Amino acid sequence: MGQQRSPPIREGEQYDVRIESLGREGDGIAKVENFVVIVPNTKVGDNIKIRVTKVSRRVAFGEVIKGEAEETEEIEEMQIIDE
Repeated sequence: MGQQRSPPIREGEQYDVRIESLGREGDGIAKVENFVVIVPNTKVGDNIKIRVTKVSRRVAFGEVIKGEAEETEEIEEMQIIDE
């Protein structure tokens, strides 16, 4: 049997990621060194900074670091108003 590699990320660490797709529950999915990270309250195309909250063998969970998502939402709101 093959050796199991430990996940390339650690709980509590911060990473800059891009949301590549959405999961079944609508949560954003990013990858760090090809390791899947699920990030709630995001959408495809978001470039955000996350903090990893939980790591399992196959997947990790992260949260948007406060301020990063708000900035993106403010920019989008300005673009909508300008249209």
